[in-house]
Amino acid sequence: MSETQERTGTLADLKTVAPVLADSAPVYEAKRDAQGRSYATGRRKDAVARVWIKPGKGEVTVNGRPVVQYFARPVLRMLLSQPFLVSDRYNQFDVVCTVTGGGLSGQAGAVRHGISRALTHYEPELRSILKAAGFLTRDSRQVERKKYGRAKARRSFQFSKR
Repeated sequence: MSETQERTGTLADLKTVAPVLADSAPVYEAKRDAQGRSYATGRRKDAVARVWIKPGKGEVTVNGRPVVQYFARPVLRMLLSQPFLVSDRYNQFDVVCTVTGGGLSGQAGAVRHGISRALTHYEPELRSILKAAGFLTRDSRQVERKKYGRAKARRSFQFSKR
């Protein structure tokens, strides 16, 4: 009997400690360099984007060219603006990024991932919003490799009866 009383006594002690542990979520600090910029790396398919953000008028430069010139398709430019729209920071940050590898679609996804991560480094309280929207998760989908005896990854050669 005394053993069960001791156990319930320790459980009561745990209940008083548990709320303190639940409130101690990780606290993120802002990461900025000497110029007030935040840096992050974004990835998608084979593309890798190095992204710097700083407070500004909303100008986006990709590989030294304006975003309208680099990403001509409106869908790709819309991808880049999504993190700012979700976090309610549209036209408040200037973005400078360099992108290598992959195609235009993969590069746009990499820049979006980089912008989202850089925003969380600049303002850590935006992390929950961007994480809920799925912008902090690297999209791991890759192109399936071509198999031998096939025309493409899954496509077979045309069947010939004769």
